[in-house]
Amino acid sequence: MIDEITTVLEPRPLPDFVESKYVKEISERAVLYLKAGFPIHFRGPSGTGKTTLAMNVASKIGRPVVMIHGDEEFTTSDLVGGEYGYRFKKVVDRFVSRVLKVEEDMIKRWVDNRLTVACKYGFTLIYDEFTRSRPEANNILLSILQEKMMDLPVGRGEDPYLKVDPDFTAIFTSNPEEYAGVHRSQDALRDRMITMDLDHFDYDTEAKSPLEKLIAFIKYKLVKNRLLNKRDNFIAKRIDETLNHKKKGIIFIGAFHNIKKRLSKSFLITEIKNTEKVREYQKLIPFYNKNRERFEELAGHLISKVKV
Repeated sequence: MIDEITTVLEPRPLPDFVESKYVKEISERAVLYLKAGFPIHFRGPSGTGKTTLAMNVASKIGRPVVMIHGDEEFTTSDLVGGEYGYRFKKVVDRFVSRVLKVEEDMIKRWVDNRLTVACKYGFTLIYDEFTRSRPEANNILLSILQEKMMDLPVGRGEDPYLKVDPDFTAIFTSNPEEYAGVHRSQDALRDRMITMDLDHFDYDTEAKSPLEKLIAFIKYKLVKNRLLNKRDNFIAKRIDETLNHKKKGIIFIGAFHNIKKRLSKSFLITEIKNTEKVREYQKLIPFYNKNRERFEELAGHLISKVKV
C-alpha cells in the first residue's frame, strides 16, 4: 500500500504584487514556455524576486502547487519517497470452534514524497534554490523532464515506471554558482530547462507610485481582516460544538485571535494570562531597546505561574 504525505498550495496573486511592464513581459514569456512543455528556471542574485515571480507564474497556470526548497542534505528519497515504518496485519480465524487459524503479515510502508505526488497528479512543481541540493539528488529529474517518466524503486509496490501527468509543469529558481552553499548543476539538467536570468527590477517597478502602493495596502488589509474573521468564527463554532453542558476545557489561543466575543454566552471563561498584556509584549519586541523596562515587566507577566 502506498501513502502520500505532502502539502499542496493554491497559488493566488498577491494583492500588493507589482506587475509592471518588465515583470509582465517576463511572466507572459514564462507562461508560454510552460504551456509549450518546457520547464522554467529563474536564475539571479538574492533579492531579485525569483520565488515571488515563480509563485505569480504558477498562479497563471492555475494548477495546485507543490513546493520544494533545495537542501544540502537532500537525497533522491527526499524528493521521490521511501519506506517509512511497517504495516502489520493479523487475521484470527475461529470459524471452527476447535480449530484456530492465525495469519500474520507485515509489509514495509511506502510513502510518496512531493516530487512523485506532483508528477502523478499533474501539479505545478516549484523547486526553490534547487542548486543547494547535491547534483546526484536531482538526477531523478532528468527522465522526468525529458522522457516524462519516473523510474521508481521496486519496493514501492506498484509499476516501477510512473508516467508523468501531461499537466505537470516545473519551475526552478537558483542563485549564481559563486554563492556559498550552491552546487554546480549538471549540464544535462540545465539543458532540459529554459533559463531566464533575472536582475534587480527596473526603475518603473521599484518606483511604483505612492497612491498605487496605498491602494494595494488597503486591499491587503481588507482581505486580511476578512480572512481573520472567518478563521475566528470557525474556531468559535468548533468550540461550541465540542464542549457539552457542564464540561470543562482548556484552550490555547494566540493573543491576536478574537474568539471570546464569538463564543456562546453560556460559557464561563477564565483567562489565565491577560490578553492585552500579551499583545503589548509582542508589539514591543522590535523596540526592545527603547522600552526595556516595560518590556521586561510584561515578560515577567508571561513567565509567571498560572493561577487556576
